Amino acid sequence: MPTRPTQTTDAQLQRWRDRRKQVGSRIREIRISQELSQEALGLEAGMSRNMIIGIEWGRRSIAYERLWDIADVLRVDLRDLFTPPPYATATEPQRKGRVKSSTGVRRSAGPDAK
Repeated sequence: MPTRPTQTTDAQLQRWRDRRKQVGSRIREIRISQELSQEALGLEAGMSRNMIIGIEWGRRSIAYERLWDIADVLRVDLRDLFTPPPYATATEPQRKGRVKSSTGVRRSAGPDAK
């Protein structure tokens, strides 16, 4: 990333925003499919829930090392965070309900949750 604003073009800034949203959306999709809450993902990856929210919404940049931490917690290969799903997803995450797991950790309710 360029260190001076004069080295950054509007097109670059937009590409970076789009890529952050794509990766964040993918992290959210995988997390929800595993019925893992943002808080639980953050705790296991060594980040705050607010950091996870910012990443999922594409509002926060993230270091490579933190991406590996997230991939490890989600038990996926790092490249899975960059691979679009086989179907189209919304660019903006939507709120889902949350349920309490048997361990007491709050986990996001998946589409089949009751």
